[in-house]
Amino acid sequence: MTSRTSTIIVPGWRDSGPGHWQTLWAQRLDGASRVVQDDWITPSRTAWVGQLEKTVLAAPHPVVLVAHSLGCIASIHIGAEAAARVRGALLVAPADPERRAILSDFAPVPYAPLPYRSIVVASSNDPYCPIRLAGAYARAWGSEFVRLQNAGHINIESGYGEWPLGMALLQSLTGELDWGGSSAVSTACG
Repeated sequence: MTSRTSTIIVPGWRDSGPGHWQTLWAQRLDGASRVVQDDWITPSRTAWVGQLEKTVLAAPHPVVLVAHSLGCIASIHIGAEAAARVRGALLVAPADPERRAILSDFAPVPYAPLPYRSIVVASSNDPYCPIRLAGAYARAWGSEFVRLQNAGHINIESGYGEWPLGMALLQSLTGELDWGGSSAVSTACG
C-alpha cells in the first residue's frame, strides 16, 4: 500500500482474551484500535455492526480489518460508507451463525464480492465453521483463501498466541509493519 493504514482488530463472540493473537496484536501494532462491544455474550448484529462502523469511520487513515470468528461476519455486514474506508481485511476462522442459535441474528451471511482485498484463513477442523463453508465464503467474497491443517478455531485454545503467519498475511495486506519497531515474523509463537 502506498498510504498509511489504520488497523482495526474485530474480535468475535465472547471477545479475544489474554494471550489471543488479536489481543497481542492490539497491544503491539502501532496505532491499532480494537472494537469493543457492549455485549460480548449475546451479540446483536445491529449493535455489533454499528460499533464496528463507528470505529471504522473514526479511524484517522484508511482501514485494514483484522477479524476473528463472528467478527468476520460482522465485518461483512458493514454498510457502504464504512466499507468505502476499508482497504483490506484479514478474516480469520469465520463463524457460521446458522450453527448456533445465539449467533443467528448475523444470518444470513452476505455472499457478495467485497470491494477491497481480503484474505480468509480457515482451519480443516474448526469446530465453529466447516472448511467447505469457509471456502464458500472466500469464493463469494472474492477473497484469497488460506487453509490451515488441524488449526482448530485459530485461537489461544488451539495454540495461536503471537501467530507469525497471521502477521505476515496482515503485512501482505498493508505493505507496512508497525509492530512496536520489531519484525513480528521473527517473533516466536506463543
